[in-house]
Amino acid sequence: MATSQDQSLGSSSDENCQLRFREKLLAIDLELKVQDVESLKFLCIGFIPQNKMDKCRSALHLFDYLMTGEMISVKDPFFLAELLYTIKQNYLLRHLGYTKKQVECLLPIRGKLSPFRKLLYELSEGIDEENLKDIIFLLADKIPKVSMSSLSLLAYLEKNTEIDEDNVILLEKVFKKVAPFLLRKIENYKREKAAQEVTPPVDKETESLPQGQEEIFTPSDIKRFHGALTPPNMMVPTKGFYLFFLKETIMYRMDRKHRGHCIIINNHRFTSLKDRPGTHRDAECLKLVFEWLGFTAHKYDDVTKGVMDKILQEYKSHPGHADGDCFVFCILTHGEFGAVYSSDGVLIPIRSIMRHFTAQQCPGLAHKPKLFFIQACQGPEVQNSVLTEADAQNSKHLSLIDSVPTEADFLLGLATVPGYMSFRHIRDGSWYIQSLCSHLKKLVPRQEDILSILTAVNNDVSQQVNSDGTLRQMPQPAFTLRRKLVFPVPQNALLLL
Repeated sequence: MATSQDQSLGSSSDENCQLRFREKLLAIDLELKVQDVESLKFLCIGFIPQNKMDKCRSALHLFDYLMTGEMISVKDPFFLAELLYTIKQNYLLRHLGYTKKQVECLLPIRGKLSPFRKLLYELSEGIDEENLKDIIFLLADKIPKVSMSSLSLLAYLEKNTEIDEDNVILLEKVFKKVAPFLLRKIENYKREKAAQEVTPPVDKETESLPQGQEEIFTPSDIKRFHGALTPPNMMVPTKGFYLFFLKETIMYRMDRKHRGHCIIINNHRFTSLKDRPGTHRDAECLKLVFEWLGFTAHKYDDVTKGVMDKILQEYKSHPGHADGDCFVFCILTHGEFGAVYSSDGVLIPIRSIMRHFTAQQCPGLAHKPKLFFIQACQGPEVQNSVLTEADAQNSKHLSLIDSVPTEADFLLGLATVPGYMSFRHIRDGSWYIQSLCSHLKKLVPRQEDILSILTAVNNDVSQQVNSDGTLRQMPQPAFTLRRKLVFPVPQNALLLL
């Protein structure tokens, strides 16, 4: 138990950190010009309420509002770094502990400014005094007769809905007459926006389903899906194939209010099955790693079928999903082909667990990645340390996909291929979960996507053998992800970049 002295020291340390952070913000403020502050205010439209924005007279006021709204903090000042980078004040990044290169690396996964906001700012930077006079003349019937800067003009047009992220027609007309050299920026914005809105076409058979029903892959669907994912004669998709598959895709959003929830079902003791010593090591590793990644982790021990149903119902309708980026569900237990055991010995199909989180059942997670990691045997077979023919298990490999709902944005990571056993050290935990945690810690700071990380896990686990060198294990993922999933680099991992 912490003593009052310990608590006092902790409080004092927090206060010192807060003071040092404010000193850094003060140093930044002293080096910013009036125009820089106006640029920062423009970029913060949408992040700070307008009534507060109107009261901002200095960068310090702006910083206070950003801290109050938890947009920046001692632990995570990246949004301010993004703002300074955008207004080309890169020499000020040193106050926040960043370099220009680090910010550029992190922007694709941590950037908060919308493409539309950045477009407007870039256009304002390209407008000189003569251009501005011409634009004001052309728009005389749409704007008040007051002195305006390029930023205030664009802000006024946006506020009065003359322009928005889906309507840049007025901008195109004006810049075609006044500054045609800026049209390329608008065209690039439209092209990038169109690319982001592209989604896979809906299968006509799926469209014709009665309301309230969800289709699961038919055998022909399974073969087609598996064929698309797996190179000939290969059990598991290779990293090279994943890179080809994802080459032109975009990434899932990872900039909402919180990363999301991570549920960990940790079954150690059972009423009718053997205990699982070592599972607590896996559970703690998962909790630590996903909390490090920004998730709110919830661990449940020795979960019965009844408790599992309550957990699924709770998180199926959890209001926090609306503001989250992602959802993770981990199960550590005994299992059989396509199913896992509750602590009271009830066999639960993996498919029935995942179905709780489809867009129809859980609207808050629609279009967001839903990851399921399962450490459990999938059958009684063992994989020998010598290569074996895969034909005998071919139908089982295909049936794995049957556990994944047909709709997009799901990933299922199994500790072993269907039909086979997985292995767990009674002290150090399981091969699969320990490798997963290790590679997340190692590869997230390198901005690797989740499929590349799972490929590395496959390679690592496949090379492990038991003490006498006779048994091996091969994990297997299945997924319907539509975009790259790249977790933002945790703040305390920046030095690893």
